[in-house]
Amino acid sequence: MAKYWWTPFLVNVLLGIPGVVPFWLVWYLMVNWPLAELGWTVREPTENDGMALWLVIVVPVVALFAMIWWLVNEPLRRRTSLAPRTFWLLCAAAPLLPTAALFANSP
Repeated sequence: MAKYWWTPFLVNVLLGIPGVVPFWLVWYLMVNWPLAELGWTVREPTENDGMALWLVIVVPVVALFAMIWWLVNEPLRRRTSLAPRTFWLLCAAAPLLPTAALFANSP
């Protein structure tokens, strides 16, 4: 029985390592289309393929990651003593740590 808070934390940080790919894809899509249209970011000058190609790539990758994340965390939720709100907040924030570490160390 996973009674400690660090068990779901560690599992989700480990899930965040391959999760860097879907997080980066979503970030790239957001920066180049909706945020650029609002004027908040600058679009990549060589990005002229359109949005359909990116959606064909991003949607399956993000859906696969979300499905794996859910399938790992749902059984773990039943075995932990954390409150549901605390558990899901921890499980949603922990996979972002590897991506945050990469962004912090990038030039």
